[in-house]
This record gives sequence, C-alpha cells and structure tokens, in this order.
Amino acid sequence: MSTHLPVLQVVVPLLAAPVCALIRNARAAAVIAVLASWATLAIALSLLGDVMSAGVISYALGDWVPPIGIEYRVDIVNAWVLVIVSTIASAVAPYMITSVEDEVERRRIPLFYAAYLLCLCGLLGITVTGDVFNVFVFLEISSLSAYALIAMGTRRRALTAAFRYLVMGSVGATFIVIGIGLLYVMTGSLNMADLAVLLPEVWDSRTVKVAYGFLGVGFCLKLALFPLHLWLPNAYAFAPSAVTAFMASTATKVAVYMLLRFFLTIFGAPFSFGVMALDRVLLPLALVAIVSMSLVAIFQVDVKRLLAYSSVAQIGYMVLGLSFASVTGLTATLLHLFNHALMKGALFMAMGCVVYRIGSVHIDAMAGLGKRMPWTMAAFVLGGLSLVGVPLTVGFVSKWFLILGALERGWWPVAVIVLLASVLALVYVWRVVEAAYFRPYEGDEGVGVEAPWRLLVPTWALVGANLYFGINAVRTAQVAERAAEVLMTGVGP
Repeated sequence: MSTHLPVLQVVVPLLAAPVCALIRNARAAAVIAVLASWATLAIALSLLGDVMSAGVISYALGDWVPPIGIEYRVDIVNAWVLVIVSTIASAVAPYMITSVEDEVERRRIPLFYAAYLLCLCGLLGITVTGDVFNVFVFLEISSLSAYALIAMGTRRRALTAAFRYLVMGSVGATFIVIGIGLLYVMTGSLNMADLAVLLPEVWDSRTVKVAYGFLGVGFCLKLALFPLHLWLPNAYAFAPSAVTAFMASTATKVAVYMLLRFFLTIFGAPFSFGVMALDRVLLPLALVAIVSMSLVAIFQVDVKRLLAYSSVAQIGYMVLGLSFASVTGLTATLLHLFNHALMKGALFMAMGCVVYRIGSVHIDAMAGLGKRMPWTMAAFVLGGLSLVGVPLTVGFVSKWFLILGALERGWWPVAVIVLLASVLALVYVWRVVEAAYFRPYEGDEGVGVEAPWRLLVPTWALVGANLYFGINAVRTAQVAERAAEVLMTGVGP
C-alpha cells in the first residue's frame, strides 16, 4: 500500500466526493469529509518522511513509463505543500460540521461536502502531479468546485463574488493552458522532468518566452498578486466562513507552488532570473502589494474583507522572498506558505465563530465581544499577533527570514518596508481588538455568548500551531531551506 501513496493522496478525496453527494445525509457526509481529510494528512506526512529519508518518489500511472505516461512525482518541495494543504483540511473539516449547518441550506450540505472534497482533490492533484497538462486538469477541478462553494453563501452577493471569481479564474486558466500548449509545441513533452531537460535547448526561441509570459500572467491571477487580485476580497468576504478559512489557507498557496514549480523547476532559475529577469518584475509588485493592501485593509469595516486585503499583502511577502533570487529568500517564501496558512486559517475560523453567534463580522457589531466571547477573541488576538510578526509566533519567523534575505542582497530599504508593513498590520488588527475589548457591548443580552466547542477546538488547534511553530521553528525551517535549495539548483534531494 505504501508504494501507492502518491495516487492515494488524490484518489481518497476524489472517491469520497461522489459518496457525499449520493447519500444525501448531512451528518454522514460530514463524517466522510472529516475522515477523508485526515487520511490525506496521514498520507502527506508519510510522503514527506519518505522523501526526507529516501529522496524523490516517482509513481507511474498505469505502469506507463514517463515521459510517455503520466507521472506523479514527489520531492521535498511538493511534499511540503501537500502537508500544508492537508493540515488545513484536517482542521477545517471538523469545523465545517457546525459552521456549515448554520450558513448553508440543509438540503445543500451533502453537495457542499462533495464540492469541498473535489476542491481538496484538485489542490492535492496540482501539487503531486509531474505532468503539466494534469496541472491544468486539477486546476479546473479545484476552481470549479471553489466557485460552487463560494456561491453557497447565504448573502446574495456571494453569487456575484463567485461569478467574478469564475470570470477571472477562467482568464487565468486560459493563459495557463496556452502557455502549456506552447511548451508542448516546442518540446513534444508534457512531463515536468522531461521539460526541464528539453527546454534549455530552445531557450532562445521567442515561443518559449511567450509561453513564459502567458504562464506568468495566469499564475499571478490565480495567486491574486497585485494588481490581479480583484476577485479575492469579495470571494473571501461573502463565502461561508469555513470556505473562506479553507481557501485563504490553501488555494493561493498552491498557486504560489505552481509559480515556483514552473519557473524554477521546469524553466530553471538561470532562465527565470538571468534571461527573463523575473526578480526585477516581481520585486516592485510585491512591495506595492505589501504596502497598498495593508493600507486598504486599515479602512475596512467588514473584518472578513479586512483579512482578505491582508491576504493580498501576505501574498506580496511570499512573492518578495522569490524576488530575492536566493536560497534564503526562497526559504522565507516556503516558510510563509506554511505560516500564513496557520495564521490566516485561525483568524478566519475565529470570525466564523463570531458569525455563528452574532451573524455579522462588522467591526461595530463586535463591540464588547472580548468579554462575551473570550476564547474566540483570544484566538483572534493571537492570530493577529502572528500576522503582525510578534516574536514567538510563526509570523515573526517568516519576517525574520525575509529580512535576512533582503540584507543578504544588500537591500536594506526592502527590510525597512517589511518592518513598516508590520506596523500597518498592527493598526488594522488593533481596530478589531479595540472594538472587542475597549468598547461596551450594545447588542441583545441573549446574543453573543461563547461559540460552541465544536468550533473552538479546531480554531485553537491552529492557534496552538501558530505558537508552537513560532517557538520551535527548527524543523519547518530545515524543510523549507532544503526545498529552497532543490528549487534553486533544479536537482532533487
């Protein structure tokens, strides 16, 4: 069975999805979704352990030898991303049981879990596959199911948000498939490892450079890099709380992985940084995203939109590490994929607890909740401190490596901007804290009691992870650094 773990990573949620849709029982579907999510985490951890000890794992589907057949290829880079996605899924799935019953029509709940599992399957498939066209296929699976999940929100604007995401997501996917097609025209191969060998022979071709451009635009749309982020704020704000927590912690992380995999593994770091000057393009975009989106977040009155704009700024941090074109910078990027998933998952789940009790995440509606919902707001405060980058949280670890990467390149103004952006994050987090702890509660006395433990336990699991991996970041930093070395050299461990 262990030899089939790469394909089981995808097959488990893929088979569980139609079962949820067919049984038409909300609680049974919830149990299946939770068990499938936990199974993906167990498989991902096993794959990471195997890769760390034995090296790259290659799995040929149908015993067709690559590059002729489709290959699932697991190295330390995508094993790390598999762990990130499945960890969040394992925390969000039990959270969904209570949250979804409150925010989604009961008759749609089994279909909701089916869509969630398909989205999880697509994200895991993008990460584990070694075939570029398979990337597109799994991208469409995850995207289509994500559109459905967002549209299941109770507010009417959820449909508008889903439609905007569909339009921009379709544009991004079109750019990506055109880029893949151009690569196939030039090489006759769709296998990632094979493309990495064949492409250096045709680097001077205009077609390859055009393909690079199409892929770059497509990936930036999918990861919501400024200024291609317009789909993200509404999608996060109007989706059901559990969907927001899941997508904010996984979808953009997998999009960043696609960017890294294509540009550093397939095209190679020498071509990306030497020929295409990727670092010079991404650096200004990342810095503008960090500063401008943090400023926009300060003026939001809906906390989910506030956190959504914060996510666009945090994506800027991930891209900033890549723009350093160094192992230290790339280590910061890979670390922040994990760390941001933990912090933003905890924050959105805390807001889901607030929605469950008071039905709103407007800052004014949260006045006085610090005393009435102490565990929920304490979770938000700790997640917010991590977002700011306070020591002993995972946010501090990410920013430490970013500053090291900037100083290593001699870019001290960039390090200053990272520090100033932390102050901006403190401002928008403080707005929520001030309302919850320093303003009197003015609502109905029968409303606003603490959220149920079924919501608090998964939320605090991610909060605890924020603290644990902030205090003891040795293991995560080692894995991220080793993965960064693999990406920069283009050689497996």
